[in-house]
Amino acid sequence: MSTTATMGEMANSAVEFYPKRAGSRAEANHSGDFGVSLDELRSLMELRGAEALQKIQENYGDTEGLCQRLKSSTTDGLSDNPADLERRAQAFGQNFIPPKKPKTFLQLVWEALQDVTLIILEIAAIISLGLSFYQPPGEESEACGNVSGGGEDEGEAEAGWIEGAAILLSVICVVLVTAFNDWSKEKQFRGLQSRIEQEQRFAVVRNGNVIQIPVADMVVGDVAQVKYGDLLPTDGILIQGNDLKIDESSLTGESDHVRKSADKDPMLLSGTHVMEGSGRMLVTAVGVNSQSGIIFTLLGAGEGEEEKKEKKGKQPEAAVETNQNKAKKQDGAVAMEMQPLKSAEGGEVEEREKKKANVPKKEKSVLQGKLTKLAVQIGKAGLVMSAITVIILVLYFVIETFVVQRRTWLTECTPIYVQYFVKFFIIGVTVLVVAVPEGLPLAVTISLAYSVKKMMKDNNLVRHLDACETMGNATAICSDKTGTLTTNRMTVVQVHLNDQHFREIPEPSQVNPNTLEMVVNAIAINSAYTSKIMPPDVEGGLPKQVGNKTECGLLGFVLDLKRDYAPVREQIPEEKLYKVYTFNSVRKSMSTVVQLPDGSFRLYSKGASEILLKKCSSILGAGGETRSFRPRDRDEMVKKVIEPMACEGLRTICIAYRDLPGDPEPEWENEADIVTDLTCICVVGIEDPVRPEVPEAIRKCQRAGITVRMVTGDNINTARAIAAKCGIIQPGDDFLCLEGKDFNRRIRNEKGEIEQERIDKIWPKLRVLARSSPTDKHTLVKGIIDSTVLEQRQVVAVTGDGTNDGPALKKADVGFAMGIAGTDVAKEASDIILTDDNFSSIVKAVMWGRNVYDSISKFLQFQLTVNVVAVIVAFTGACITQDSPLKAVQMLWVNLIMDTFASLALATEPPTEALLLRKPYGRNNPLISLTMMKNILGHGVYQLVIIFTLLFVGEKIFNIDSGRNAPLHSPPSEHYTIIFNTFVLMQLFNEINARKIHGERNVFDGIFSNPIFCSIVLGTFGVQIVIVQFGGKPFSCAPLNMEQWLWCLFVGVGELLWGQVIATVPTSHLKCLKEAGTGPGTDEMTEDELAEDEEEIDHAERELRRGQILWFRGLNRIQTQMEVVSTFKRSGSFQGAVRRRSSVLSQLHDVTNISTPTHVVLSTANASAAPGNAGGESVP
Repeated sequence: MSTTATMGEMANSAVEFYPKRAGSRAEANHSGDFGVSLDELRSLMELRGAEALQKIQENYGDTEGLCQRLKSSTTDGLSDNPADLERRAQAFGQNFIPPKKPKTFLQLVWEALQDVTLIILEIAAIISLGLSFYQPPGEESEACGNVSGGGEDEGEAEAGWIEGAAILLSVICVVLVTAFNDWSKEKQFRGLQSRIEQEQRFAVVRNGNVIQIPVADMVVGDVAQVKYGDLLPTDGILIQGNDLKIDESSLTGESDHVRKSADKDPMLLSGTHVMEGSGRMLVTAVGVNSQSGIIFTLLGAGEGEEEKKEKKGKQPEAAVETNQNKAKKQDGAVAMEMQPLKSAEGGEVEEREKKKANVPKKEKSVLQGKLTKLAVQIGKAGLVMSAITVIILVLYFVIETFVVQRRTWLTECTPIYVQYFVKFFIIGVTVLVVAVPEGLPLAVTISLAYSVKKMMKDNNLVRHLDACETMGNATAICSDKTGTLTTNRMTVVQVHLNDQHFREIPEPSQVNPNTLEMVVNAIAINSAYTSKIMPPDVEGGLPKQVGNKTECGLLGFVLDLKRDYAPVREQIPEEKLYKVYTFNSVRKSMSTVVQLPDGSFRLYSKGASEILLKKCSSILGAGGETRSFRPRDRDEMVKKVIEPMACEGLRTICIAYRDLPGDPEPEWENEADIVTDLTCICVVGIEDPVRPEVPEAIRKCQRAGITVRMVTGDNINTARAIAAKCGIIQPGDDFLCLEGKDFNRRIRNEKGEIEQERIDKIWPKLRVLARSSPTDKHTLVKGIIDSTVLEQRQVVAVTGDGTNDGPALKKADVGFAMGIAGTDVAKEASDIILTDDNFSSIVKAVMWGRNVYDSISKFLQFQLTVNVVAVIVAFTGACITQDSPLKAVQMLWVNLIMDTFASLALATEPPTEALLLRKPYGRNNPLISLTMMKNILGHGVYQLVIIFTLLFVGEKIFNIDSGRNAPLHSPPSEHYTIIFNTFVLMQLFNEINARKIHGERNVFDGIFSNPIFCSIVLGTFGVQIVIVQFGGKPFSCAPLNMEQWLWCLFVGVGELLWGQVIATVPTSHLKCLKEAGTGPGTDEMTEDELAEDEEEIDHAERELRRGQILWFRGLNRIQTQMEVVSTFKRSGSFQGAVRRRSSVLSQLHDVTNISTPTHVVLSTANASAAPGNAGGESVP
């Protein structure tokens, strides 16, 4: 970092420099009235390192000069003048990237219309309409036989068009409902996105004060404070930095951290992550003009903007050319994007880019996998059934007419025959419509969207929809300690000072004055100046801790010693700090160097006590004098001071200092020589109390079959004490508490490579991992996920707040980031953000996740009963009576109740605490359990018996005309109306049965806590009455009298009683039942197949249009899939195993090693390799 002198010289040179240039240059292209234009800044930001510095010096003198041209100040930032901020936004753009335009309602309608079955229905309806308007000449129609004869009067013939029109109408109905659902979902998702964006705030200096503003409000010329863990929201030039290191892999694919300093490489780019250090930057490009904005624009997220620019007038040719050369020259960001490296990092870039384009490319969620597979199976069955139905109807008609009655095909009769064929075709399509459960994707979406909305209230901000249901299957949670299990309000409660151990904070008079002075300075100077203690928000509350909580605890200690840290900081402002070694996970300490008045230097250091004490060679004794501190003394100190503190759950921090000569000046870059030979001032014990609600939450998790593990950077004794307080470890249990070093030693072989077998020996018993590095966390998570020790694959949730937790959060099945303490990097990598940083919110997430799963099972149980019954009735009815007892329009109505409305009713059941009393389902647990299968078949049998009874002997029971064998266009009969009505009423009552899927007796339990369910059931009942009494011809209904209605109702209520009978039959006795809808089919496909499928399936899910398209696409693939599965099962080959692709390959290490696996774990259970297990990777 340059000293103040050179800064001054540069500033002076700028003052002389600037007027000369201003005169000689036409200000034509300067934005507004700023001394620099948008294009100039844009081209400046494309340079790196020395080139950039040279350009800044040539054009502006130095950063200060550029700052003046932008009418800003490096110390005070911008004034908070709204007009000025507005002007800047006009000249240089705003800091947000315009999202893609949402689809309009009409586009969604158009998409819903693309549905295959709907198109078939539309065509059939149009043909039927066309034919009904064609009237054959009267006299010859006799010759066509009794085909069109029967009780047809004039009025009826006229009404022939009604059926076609009604079908069209119901299609429109279905389409509108679908489109509306998609539209509201899209709207919710956008609301969620904007909520996530608004949450992101950044520290800027305005009028000399540091304030937090939403990222979108940042403008060019702002002075922003960057610190460890930030995701940079804009491009900028570093004004002053301490030990700043940036991870630019998201732009350049370089995995090494890049050092940034004001005098070597000051260019900071948006979308990159601050991995270490802190500093201040001058914002030079925002929104679409920043580096990540340019990439977004290339990805087509901001299409509109580009077009506008085109219109405004094209950049001069030369500029374009030079830009291209630069891109080539530095192999820079944009060029890089066009052809991402095919290395590990390249993979990561592509991943990030995909993520940016907002296409969630995560492994398809378990549930979606199971549903897709199930739906394809059902779709196949439906297709076969409907085809058979049509063939049987056509054959029967042809044989009956032309063989048995020996008629000839007369040309004038053709339209009448065709009308018959169209009718048969419509019946076939109707069977198909009812068979295909297009309500499934809808149910999933509704259930997830509803849960996500409600989870907001439970402090869970869900970023990826499927994380919600994955949470329901979680079997393990790896949690951080600080801030998640504890309150993150650090307070110093014990201190070892001047050879005395104080069990509470000493009075200032008890401490040697020199030592006291030393403590105050060491704490005030050697902590980020952003950490401070503010007066409480409410009277009598606790003072507010701002910034790093550990540092706040130490600053609170200074205040407890009746001293103040503010004057010390005023005396030595941040600019005067000579060198800062910021805290990071490797150092586990932080040091600051200040220059003393006599020219010599003093280094203050603080950090984890066992690490820092190793670097101490002396200590301040009882009278404040320095005495030597030998390794022997250190061991004694550890035993007498540090371990007792740690066993009480305190975090111990050592504070030390060292004086260094001013001449010759020490070699600051050589950190190992500088931070050593220290003098220990004191050791403090910081308490971070356990959150009061955590022990109960952990007990719930354990009851629910979820293992909670604590992964922390803290001392092992502290960690063990806290784990015991939380109830993670119980006395008498068989568990392991390991330190990171120990853990690494146990899981690596002689060559230092990680072996899965070794991890498998440790993780089932491991409860606490202390002093762990981020890599350890990632290794543990990966080890548990890839493990095959237990028959169920573990589903792991991880919490994280630090930048270094990114890899573990990404690797985990569900990553939770902390909303308050979390860094942007962690939030970016996570699936769910805990807005209150509280562990008990995770338990809520588990509850909601299980609820989603249950809701979908309820819906399936209901839907499949209707499917089975409707298909069988239509099929047998058609075969025996040449006409489906349920007409096309009626089928569509049934389809509407059972699909759309039932998915709404059953998918919005609120969760209950009871969900936490059972074990997780596990990944390969079937969707349809034996109990559900029993219910589906049981109710199916009841309904079929009733309907067939009504169909064949109904006219005798009710003493009405038979509706069987009715000719074309005959008026609706009471007989068939009773069948239709009974069918619908049975479904309605069965919907109440479907509320319980684990064989509970009381199906009404908690029914009033779900108003949506009640209103849908009552609403459907109301509409049904209207359809039957006033539906007439379009619905093929004849009005029924009171007695008939009561009978229908009675049969419906019978469903509830029958449900009780079924519940009495123990499932275990029904050996013949099979479960259905097991794990995702994707496990069984090879890679090429997977890639194709993934694209199509993902596409369909992304558009979230009707499910059927997908089922039909799936059908074509089924054969190939089967072949592939069987060949794979036969060979189970090694290459096959290696080629398996796990789309969540941990981007960090696995990519490099997959070509030369050391061993491959083939799970013999399904003879296909567990994805992600290919090769025992070594972590570099």
